[in-house]
Amino acid sequence: MKAALVALILLATSTAADAARVDRREARQDARIDAGVAHGELTRCEAARLERRTDRVAASEAAYRSTGPGLGPRERRDLERRQDSISADIAEQRRDGRGCY
Repeated sequence: MKAALVALILLATSTAADAARVDRREARQDARIDAGVAHGELTRCEAARLERRTDRVAASEAAYRSTGPGLGPRERRDLERRQDSISADIAEQRRDGRGCY
């Protein structure tokens, strides 16, 4: 009985930590996009495209969470891979100077 309770508490803690980590990263990426627009490094078009990608990751996260009590290892890796890609694109587009119109 105690082992089951401990396992349930650890799962709840892990699930909350995963959600918080994903949410913090999304918030940081949104702030980087906003800063890029404010400093003239990103056009509105680039920012909108990056924000749509961020929104799709958030929708995937919500879909993953709706199927179970948290993110599985495969789901976590998928979200992290997609966030890594967006992060790299934010950095590249902030310094490329090309824009999209």
